[in-house]
Amino acid sequence: MKKIMYSEYKSDMGILIDVQHPLDYKENPTPNSKNIYADKLLMSYKVLLDKSKKYFIICNKGSLSGRVVAMLEYLGYDVTQVLKDN
Repeated sequence: MKKIMYSEYKSDMGILIDVQHPLDYKENPTPNSKNIYADKLLMSYKVLLDKSKKYFIICNKGSLSGRVVAMLEYLGYDVTQVLKDN
């Protein structure tokens, strides 16, 4: 599983998706990210994602984004887990 720190992410690298629940995202949004809750993303990945694009997945603590990245990687998507800088 590919991983980078949030400070290393640049918008020209690919699409940043924050997989937090929308209520949590509203309280603590990740700048420059699109919020798609993990459950919705995993249930609708064929509609929401394009295999020709690169995706960077982030959440607050890293556990949810790690599970999402593992599943999407298994399904053949180019995904990287993004970890928040402390």
